[in-house]
Amino acid sequence: MTCGDDRKDLGRRDPYLVTEQVGHLLRKAYQRHLAIFQSNSSDPDLTSVQFVTLCALHDLGPSSQVELVKATSVDQATIRGIVERLKARGLIDLSRDEADGRKVVISLLPKGDAVLEQMYPQGHLISEKTMGRLNPAERVALLYLLRKIAEEDEQDS
Repeated sequence: MTCGDDRKDLGRRDPYLVTEQVGHLLRKAYQRHLAIFQSNSSDPDLTSVQFVTLCALHDLGPSSQVELVKATSVDQATIRGIVERLKARGLIDLSRDEADGRKVVISLLPKGDAVLEQMYPQGHLISEKTMGRLNPAERVALLYLLRKIAEEDEQDS
């Protein structure tokens, strides 16, 4: 039985096939991407979210946790754990903001920059392998559609 077969009273003609729903397909595609990331990373201890965080620090320069949350789309609790792990590995440093002693500033250390330099070519390879089954037009369309889905809209809130 498919999910929703017993809800004929709702006027649905087609059964709800979870395996054909956008959330399920996005999750499967993301799981495939993560597996490709892990098998092609130049640093076996680096997760994809840690990589994104290091990239954000490289691009933004020294940043607060709030700025990292906004730049990475990673929630506050998760970014806190990522920062702790990256600090423990000596890839980033935490310091107090000179203007506001309550604010913690996160900075990329030379060791973190070196990890990024090794990962950039791998990042391109990972993206290539993730989209390898797609032709050039499909790749453009996929990225366009993912950006469109990911856009925040006031109606969504």
